[in-house]
Amino acid sequence: MDKLGQGLAPEQAIAEGPVRASGAPTTEAGLAEPLTSPVTFQLSVPATSANLGPGYDTMGLALGLYDEITVQAAPRAGAEASIEISVEGEGAATLPRDASHLVVTLVEKILAAKGYSLPDLQVRAQNNIPHSRGLGSSASAVASAVMTADALLPQGLTEDEKLQIGSRIEGHPDNYVPALRGGVAISWQQQPDPEDPETPGAFKTARLTPHAQLRTVLAVPNFEQSTQVARDLLPAQVPHSDAARNSARAALLVHALTTAPELLWEATEDSLHQEQRRPAFPGSMALVDSLRAAGFAAVISGAGPSVLVLAEGDAQAERAAEHIVARGGPDARGHAFTPWILPIAGTGATVEVRSQ
Repeated sequence: MDKLGQGLAPEQAIAEGPVRASGAPTTEAGLAEPLTSPVTFQLSVPATSANLGPGYDTMGLALGLYDEITVQAAPRAGAEASIEISVEGEGAATLPRDASHLVVTLVEKILAAKGYSLPDLQVRAQNNIPHSRGLGSSASAVASAVMTADALLPQGLTEDEKLQIGSRIEGHPDNYVPALRGGVAISWQQQPDPEDPETPGAFKTARLTPHAQLRTVLAVPNFEQSTQVARDLLPAQVPHSDAARNSARAALLVHALTTAPELLWEATEDSLHQEQRRPAFPGSMALVDSLRAAGFAAVISGAGPSVLVLAEGDAQAERAAEHIVARGGPDARGHAFTPWILPIAGTGATVEVRSQ
């Protein structure tokens, strides 16, 4: 795998050049062994919802739904790393069980860029985040890989390296940053240095403190949607009036999320991406239209086809869930939506070392 989403290949995404401990044993490829003894750790990474309406490619939040991964790592017993993978839940029937698994591939490339080889790995994944539904499953995988590499590297990764590497692999940080750090975040990329225009600008992020009454309701469909198909429908240019309208709503959204949730309905109006991508998920947009007509702040979650409702308090969240049950299908194609009321996850990807 060379790229994920709109991002860079992992070997291009490393914030610093390779480093190696002096005297560390090396493989035939000249890479150092990262471990001196076996280690076991547990990762937990949340689902995310990005865009939040007008915050296209910049705003996102973490959801209280987690992929859980157990990693048992040991120094290589042979010339090649031994990889054993088991997968339960989402993707159990389709995901690879060898070194071509996304998380293992990314870990290997991150370690190699730092000067280290991949150790023997046993990985047990319990995937609870639905795939291809606009709930950040790919960002969760990238965050899992970055945190695994951090746990395996002798010196680990800095917090900024975790931010830069994952954001560059994923291509845009709106999903990745909440998966990595939790909460609600605004993220952006700086412009390249004029003296070094070929080097991408650094990614930055600012955390928001959500209002105490903010609630999230997901309408999760029983069908999938390709992120790339949805992106391909976006026009190369938008009218200045649409851009201005979207800027106003994005600014208002920050205020609504943190201070005035009664403004969420107006703040979640979008002019950049949802209507343009209606052909990719007509059922999702019909549900958004229905929810908004009933006064709920509904938007497409990420690249769809899930729908996110930002609600003010528990009562409104329950009413939104009832609306989804009543209006969410199934339609003539058998497509249907199920409501999930989920908390905003205050923490992102975590690693718990169980033995060493």
